Amino acid sequence: MTTTESRPSAGGPSEEPAPVVRTTTGAVRGRREEGLAVFRGIPFAEAPVGEARFMAPRPAHAWDGIRDAYAFGPPPPQDLGNLGGPGLVGLPEGDEWLTVNVWTPEPDPVARRPVMVWIYGGAYKLGHSGSPGYDARHIATDGDVVVVSLNYRVGMEGFAFIEGAPANRGLLDQVAALEWVRDNIEAFGGDPGQVTVFGESAGAGSIASLLAMPRAAGLFRRAIAQSVPGTFFSDALARDIGAALAAEVGLRPTVADLATIAPHRLTSAGETLSAKMLQYVDRWGQAAPTVTPFSPVADGEVLPTSPWQALAAGSARNIDLLVGHNRDEYRLFVAMAGQLGQITEERAAAALRLFAPGEEQAYRAAFPDASPSELYERVQTDWLFNMPSLHLAEAQRAGGGSAHVYELTWPAPGNGGALGACHGLDIPLLFGTYGADLGLLLFAGAEPSAEALSLSSRFRASWTSFARTGDPGWPAYDGERRLVQVLDAEPVVTAYPEERSRRLWEGYEFLPLPLL
Repeated sequence: MTTTESRPSAGGPSEEPAPVVRTTTGAVRGRREEGLAVFRGIPFAEAPVGEARFMAPRPAHAWDGIRDAYAFGPPPPQDLGNLGGPGLVGLPEGDEWLTVNVWTPEPDPVARRPVMVWIYGGAYKLGHSGSPGYDARHIATDGDVVVVSLNYRVGMEGFAFIEGAPANRGLLDQVAALEWVRDNIEAFGGDPGQVTVFGESAGAGSIASLLAMPRAAGLFRRAIAQSVPGTFFSDALARDIGAALAAEVGLRPTVADLATIAPHRLTSAGETLSAKMLQYVDRWGQAAPTVTPFSPVADGEVLPTSPWQALAAGSARNIDLLVGHNRDEYRLFVAMAGQLGQITEERAAAALRLFAPGEEQAYRAAFPDASPSELYERVQTDWLFNMPSLHLAEAQRAGGGSAHVYELTWPAPGNGGALGACHGLDIPLLFGTYGADLGLLLFAGAEPSAEALSLSSRFRASWTSFARTGDPGWPAYDGERRLVQVLDAEPVVTAYPEERSRRLWEGYEFLPLPLL
């Protein structure tokens, strides 16, 4: 049920009526903003503290009367350390981390617009839906869709292995939010049968997980995965890292021990371990250089297998998939470490030995003119994002489904273009938030050019078209022509551009990372 009510304003007797929507747990009052009705901070689950700490999400408590849904909910506890994530200044404090936000053209139950549910990234250790870079007004307006964003537990609270707690608690939060969408979105003007999940980086890894999770079956019809990371932990690796995390605060990796430390203090375990993960390369292998001790775990229950295995077996054959990556993904991390153009031959060789799927020399032969910096970036771009993304499309096809693929090649204008088409560039382009979060770095605080605005508009048109019809505007990927949409100043549909990398990784299996 949806109603409106006039609210007194400082400028006169009344302003535009405030939208009120009744959810399954109580009524919420939103705001009118630039032609949209916007609702923020609606609880979809109980605060995961006290007896609920480290447990699967529990249903939110009902409330009486009308709850103001004006402000984003508190961010989950998180490590802002070496990735310098979106700031938390000005956001509310408290334990009610598990909330959703809704942007809708009109909360009319008859409208039944397509619904797009955003899942943020942040290395599974940081991020929150109140980040200014995730303001969804342009997507909702341009695409005439309902957009939902959500908070989920990250870091120790959401992803660390803890004895006595379910694995992948952050993923279970996402399932609970999607159940909230299923049960409530019609009242906000959305169609619960036309739900598309979309996310970037760890958000795309979360979506890959949801495609493989029995508990998420039937909760969404389409999925957009932007820069899927290939890092999933085996159960043995997750247990070993969990023990190391607990040891950082002098405790055992059990619910009883870790619950003695307040959530916002427990983030120190991840912060201190992240800084010295390279010391564990002999035990943790490829996971060690990723600077995050958190990833989804193929635990055999919540997440039965890796997404690539699950999709190839047909777990998502009835889901429409759009997946892609940026050409120069890893350059962002090199730049943030202050090492652009400073990679030595020794470091490049070490990266090739650790990450290349075959002999180090095969990469050198495929890229004979590459400098040490280029080889170092290329192999880590391929291992961490590009090949996992491409292989997800191929696994979807192998399992009887279809996938559309894209690559972003337009270079970020910040830093004189030195960052290229790096990781995260698709976020400000998709949301149109050039002056927020990563957009500040990638666009250098400058007004976006006409070229950027045109590409940004194309992103939103393709993404919302896919949410509405399953067709983003270019052919599905196949094993013969391998057509993809290249997103640049002059977008073009062509054969997959990274053919040298594709051949190097042909036949490679992205399996859960082992404990060595």
